Amino acid sequence: MDVQRILHMKQGLGEASYAQNSSLQKKSIDALQHIINNSAIDAYTSQTPETLAMADLGCSSGPNTLSIIRTIIDAINRTCTEASKASPEFMVFLNDLPTNDFNSVFATLPEFIKNLGCSSVFMAGVPGSFYGRLFPNSSLHFISSCYSLHWLSQVPQGLFNGEGKPINKGKMCISNTSPAAVAEAYSQQFRRDFSLFLRSRSEELISGGKMVLIMLGRNTDDHCDRSTNFLWEVLAQSFAIMVSQELVEEERVDSYNVPFYAPSFKEIEDEAEKVSSFTIDHIRVHELNISTGTAKEEAEITSMAIRAIQESMITHHFGEGVIETLFQYYRELLSEAMAKEERNCAHLVVVLRKMH
Repeated sequence: MDVQRILHMKQGLGEASYAQNSSLQKKSIDALQHIINNSAIDAYTSQTPETLAMADLGCSSGPNTLSIIRTIIDAINRTCTEASKASPEFMVFLNDLPTNDFNSVFATLPEFIKNLGCSSVFMAGVPGSFYGRLFPNSSLHFISSCYSLHWLSQVPQGLFNGEGKPINKGKMCISNTSPAAVAEAYSQQFRRDFSLFLRSRSEELISGGKMVLIMLGRNTDDHCDRSTNFLWEVLAQSFAIMVSQELVEEERVDSYNVPFYAPSFKEIEDEAEKVSSFTIDHIRVHELNISTGTAKEEAEITSMAIRAIQESMITHHFGEGVIETLFQYYRELLSEAMAKEERNCAHLVVVLRKMH
């Protein structure tokens, strides 16, 4: 199964679910936008190029696609105005998988550039996986990637024994009841993916160029950190109810795994150190609580967001008929759980600088 293709498919995705997922991400990005802006300004002022080339990796095609770019351009323009300097031209590359709806993004560009009040902004789409090369050598000054790198390139190998039977029975991801081999398989897959990502970006950034990465992470070495695995635990509970009612087969549930991994900053540091051309300017886990309503309201929003992310993979594995019932149970279980505890989510922010 081509996990990345299915994971990013927008066909059949409910507009409300997709909007809720975008809304949750926007709240998080707004809280961390100053880090992105300051890093982009540093990348510009250290070089002051006539044309600033930057890329947004994993841009998607929703309401947030151009918001990060808008704030970066505004911040650099303000910096230039305050220094009585002419602003640079901007060459912006939007990257996602080929199945991304780039046409919907392109349709908004004329209005977007008009609202910027800046005619020297040029944009292009770059379809392809960021787990590999996307751009020519030394062609970019700045890169951002928000809430994409916790998605692995594939479901990890090693989740089945020598007889082909699943070892993470009844679970979607790492849990406190998973065998140690499950956490190791996920960790190794992340390390391979992230190493390839860094080596590819090292070739593409100029010396002195910067990269900001924001992803869901954890502030502990414990792979079973509740803040990152809570949502998948509840999804597994929802499937367990459906198994008990004979709505889905237990074997199908046992063989379903989510290609998600929230790394610790130690894992990020380890892989960055192996790519000697990068130095870490900033790395921190930010505990954010973006709740804005009652437990029932938050469960509704979160349920729709997870559905937006998972629907295409679930229907591919289980068929079309399970979605409505599954997320009815999921919403109810989330509401019960959220009424009992306040839940902060760990957001890992990394700023890397290309040294040579």
